Amino acid sequence: MTVILFRLFLLIAVGIIIFSITKYLLDPRRKLEAAYREGDFYLLDESGNVRKNVIFTFGNAMFEGEKFLGSTDNSFEVTTIMVGTEDSDQLHGLSTTDFHFIEKELTLRYPKATIEWRSPIKELLKRLDRQGK
Repeated sequence: MTVILFRLFLLIAVGIIIFSITKYLLDPRRKLEAAYREGDFYLLDESGNVRKNVIFTFGNAMFEGEKFLGSTDNSFEVTTIMVGTEDSDQLHGLSTTDFHFIEKELTLRYPKATIEWRSPIKELLKRLDRQGK
């Protein structure tokens, strides 16, 4: 009887370990961190949940976009996304083309939303436009 219980507990432990490894490998936050380290673009978003912010990475910079719900012609949808970053030092090396790419990717997911940049990104874009970059 003890051997059967031990085998049962061992089987349950192996199942829990396999479940934990699978959950870790499929976790979108892990993919976001990997893209952040590599400098790739990755967007983490729950499009069905307006209360959750959009978190994305591009070119070794981590961004967060706050979604605002508004009324459109036939329904309530995300009408504004305010994008900002906590660490302005990460913006070094990004160009106007990079920010246009980010806007395009967000507009693909939220076609009726306007993208607004928070400070210091807004000032950086103004400075880059004056310099013609």
